[in-house]
Amino acid sequence: MFIFESVSADLIGVVVALVAITIGYYKWIYQYWQRKNLPFLEPHIPYGNITSPLRRKENIGVTMNHIYDEMKKRNWKHGGIFFVVSPVYFPISLDYVKNIMTKDFQHFVDRGFYHNEKDDPLSAHLFAIGGTKWRNLRTKLTPTFTSGKMKMMFQTLVDCEVNLQEKMLQEYEKKVPLDVKEILGCFTTDIIGSCAFGLDFKTFEQENSPFRVYGKKLFSGSKFRAVKGTFASNFPDLARALGVRAVPKDISDFFMKVVKDTVSYREKNNYTRKDFMQLLIDLKNNELAEEDGYKHDGKTLTIEEIAAQSFVFFLAGFETSSTTMAFALYELAKHQDIQDKVRQEIETVLAKHAGKITYEFIQDMKYMNQVIDETLRKYPPVPFLTRECVKDYKIPDENIIIEKGTTVVLSVLGIHYDEEYYPDPEKFDPERFTEENKNLRHHYSHIPFGEGPRLCIGMRFGLMQTKVGLTSLLKKYKFTVNRKTIEPLKMQVNSFVLAVEGEIWLDAQKI
Repeated sequence: MFIFESVSADLIGVVVALVAITIGYYKWIYQYWQRKNLPFLEPHIPYGNITSPLRRKENIGVTMNHIYDEMKKRNWKHGGIFFVVSPVYFPISLDYVKNIMTKDFQHFVDRGFYHNEKDDPLSAHLFAIGGTKWRNLRTKLTPTFTSGKMKMMFQTLVDCEVNLQEKMLQEYEKKVPLDVKEILGCFTTDIIGSCAFGLDFKTFEQENSPFRVYGKKLFSGSKFRAVKGTFASNFPDLARALGVRAVPKDISDFFMKVVKDTVSYREKNNYTRKDFMQLLIDLKNNELAEEDGYKHDGKTLTIEEIAAQSFVFFLAGFETSSTTMAFALYELAKHQDIQDKVRQEIETVLAKHAGKITYEFIQDMKYMNQVIDETLRKYPPVPFLTRECVKDYKIPDENIIIEKGTTVVLSVLGIHYDEEYYPDPEKFDPERFTEENKNLRHHYSHIPFGEGPRLCIGMRFGLMQTKVGLTSLLKKYKFTVNRKTIEPLKMQVNSFVLAVEGEIWLDAQKI
């Protein structure tokens, strides 16, 4: 009995000591920005300035917006926060944002995005990797996304519009509310299948098309994935040592097999096609001409690198564009005058191009551009961006050094709702994006695709399919908001890309 009591007392003593050490460590860490003489928002043990992933009540992008608003209210140019035990630098001044994203980019090359190339090769894609590996891959892939290459792929993209029209007609004839995000998600998934993989994903025909199923799974966040993501972001080296994956194994295995089978088929049968996959295969085999802008560094792409880039093209291509189109249609449904103006432009420009959706037609859609820009302002698919300081950086005109390894967070949502740049920010107003009005604002006040050398490489492609999708629907249907849509809109808590709780439901009327 005495021995048991002694052991128990020792155990309690050890626990108390560990708790005291942990609290002491947290308090020391949480003085980091004070020691740097940078203003900071008071953190709370154990999650700092964010909430527990198990008890999160709002999307993390919305939380970053609140942090931006609080710092702005205090007239700070920048400030410090904490993600668990990681100090995070948070710029508010758009000049500081510009420095980080472009002017002093060499200090902030990396995104600090968790990836695990050894156990999870699909996670080592262009969006996540950094350093020399990123530079080399970006140099190889950049010519693939020029306007010339987009024009080359355009017909392949437009061919998918037929299926969208058929699906829309089927849903319309049911006389039920339309889940526009689902319809448009099938459309963009088909486009990516055709343009990236050279395959017919049959997402409209097959309700449980594996590409649609896995695509949805990728973006349907869960508390477990949120906890895992928080751990991996704060302790990346330990996470890699433990084999933590960024992409669930079943999704990774599926995409890896699709890519390997596609590449094998094309090479064995000498089959070529004007799509993204063919460009990657040609890069793998060093068969792209220098005169087309491709620079060979003597290293070819591995099959894993091809799979990773195809994967991120799928990942970024179908969800962000379908989300943007759904939000655009929601705002147009609420503002019939704007919807009518877009439709009038569609009719006028189509007449100019013999009734056909061509690459030139898309370039002529000026007012639709404004509508899309305003949609991306109110609903940026990626609501905040991250960078990692890769070498010590002295903030201009400040006696503050951002140390190597520090995470930087830029609140896209915060900037886009800042009344200094956008008076009455809740109002949907495409006139904000006339050339004249754009020139009156700071260039970095609208950054839905990021900016600088890490600007979204697929921006042209995303905008292209967004314009085709909106044109296809608006030329034949008038949309209004169905009461199934929960208003005001609330963003899903665990989704990485902004998505609506309960989805967006619209009614359609044939024109």
